[in-house]
Amino acid sequence: MTLRTDGIVIREQTTGEQDRLVTILTRENGVIKGFVNGGRNPKNRNVSSTGLLCYSDFTIEKTKKDVYVIKEATAKEVFFSLRDNITSLSLAQYFAEISGELSPREENAAEYLSLLLNSIYLLTNKKKDARLIKSVTELRLCAISGYMPNLVSCHECGRFESETMYFSLETGMLFCESCKSSEKLLKLGPGIISAMRHICFSAPEKVFSFSLSADGIAALSDLTERYLRKVTLRNYKTLDFYKTMTDI
Repeated sequence: MTLRTDGIVIREQTTGEQDRLVTILTRENGVIKGFVNGGRNPKNRNVSSTGLLCYSDFTIEKTKKDVYVIKEATAKEVFFSLRDNITSLSLAQYFAEISGELSPREENAAEYLSLLLNSIYLLTNKKKDARLIKSVTELRLCAISGYMPNLVSCHECGRFESETMYFSLETGMLFCESCKSSEKLLKLGPGIISAMRHICFSAPEKVFSFSLSADGIAALSDLTERYLRKVTLRNYKTLDFYKTMTDI
């Protein structure tokens, strides 16, 4: 069976002396692992179009043993400028890692692919604060993959908004001042709540269209990161490396 789809390489590994195994987030088939035969040979025509974070059109063959082989790849965007900034590159690699963790396998992943591409485009063009891009990517990925927090109203009384709301990392629920329990809750101002609601509920093309103060962005970045770690029950080496570059 032959698959033709666009996608972005989110991981690469060497196998043997000449081959590479790449993980691709594809539009129609989600996350796929495929071999690039001779992928370590610089003369191989598919080398540049199957590199990490390269967005390409792929022709992929699925063998009778359910092994995927990349037969042909044509680069659409390689994000060359990311290689000039180690901080941006490390953050883009983190986006790729969490996309690989949360995106579906063997089914349509168009929204996941668009989110990752838009995140990297914005990071490359430096049109948004990198921490804001990080927050959107983290929380939106959680939302579309089945880990959306309950941000509509207070879990107990249904109150939509108050000067201060409280968020539970354990349950993903909101509580107002009157209904907060003795459990460990995070105190959130209205700006953070509005930003989180926007990230979760807005149309895909508008998900990055909001602003916060510098302090608000810092608080949001910390919150979405902690929530992602909580729901996925794991840490991310790419995030740890990014933090060594930024001291955040």
